[in-house]
Amino acid sequence: MFKRAYKKGVPIAFGTDAGVFPHGLNAKEFGYMVEVGMPLIEALKSATITNAQLLGIGAELGQLKEGFIADIIAVEENPEKNVATLENVLFVMKEGVVYKNEQTKSKECT
Repeated sequence: MFKRAYKKGVPIAFGTDAGVFPHGLNAKEFGYMVEVGMPLIEALKSATITNAQLLGIGAELGQLKEGFIADIIAVEENPEKNVATLENVLFVMKEGVVYKNEQTKSKECT
């Protein structure tokens, strides 16, 4: 159904309330989206600008832009080469503060 909706131009918002997997594992959706034909950049937008626009706050959230509210994540690999790397966030920067993932196995974050 996702593939058909995407091909018809239905705006896709990242996230789920379906309860199909445990909380905290929703980054797996990026892989599923790409697997059925959504380009990675569109999948990333579905989790950022698209959600902000659908919520009516696209003028303040959803992009890396001066004056916008933004969180930044770091991953070990280029997601264009390995979309699964988005499932292992090394850190989140929120309002200039870095929050490290204490469960990560990355040498850079220890």
